[in-house]
Amino acid sequence: NLDVLGPLGNGFRAPVGKKVIVVGGGIGVPPLLGIAKQNGADCTAILGFRSYDKIILADEFKKFGANTIVCTDDGSVGYHGVVTTPLTEELAKGGVDLVCACGPEPMIKAVVQECEDNNVPCRVSLEQRMGCGVGACVVCSCMTVRNGKEHYSRVCKDGPVFDAKEVRFNG
Repeated sequence: NLDVLGPLGNGFRAPVGKKVIVVGGGIGVPPLLGIAKQNGADCTAILGFRSYDKIILADEFKKFGANTIVCTDDGSVGYHGVVTTPLTEELAKGGVDLVCACGPEPMIKAVVQECEDNNVPCRVSLEQRMGCGVGACVVCSCMTVRNGKEHYSRVCKDGPVFDAKEVRFNG
């Protein structure tokens, strides 16, 4: 037997008909595909990977009409470097309504900083280890701020998607 419990938590909600940039790193890319499917040409996808052999779903983003920018750490394909450089260039063009990001924490922190610097709303999906998946064990807790007060939120139940302004990153 196989028991499945879901869906759990909350996902990305992006406005249709608005300009949205999605920024994904590695295994953080798949959760963003739905936004590209929904927004098509109004979506720019900036996807970061270590190397050519690690690239996933780039063709699917293109198939849905998203302007797709692939970045690789080793320069084996696409832009040679991190996702924040193309993000900075896209934000400089103006007219961006929302940035959604999912990937490793250092990438997320850099994306959030770029969005803050450019006064663009940002939503982030956090990658945390989860024990129970229903909010009971609190192993996936992260520090958030709501109404001016810090408290721990459970990524599995309260997230994994948060408004970037609410998340307090370590370091």
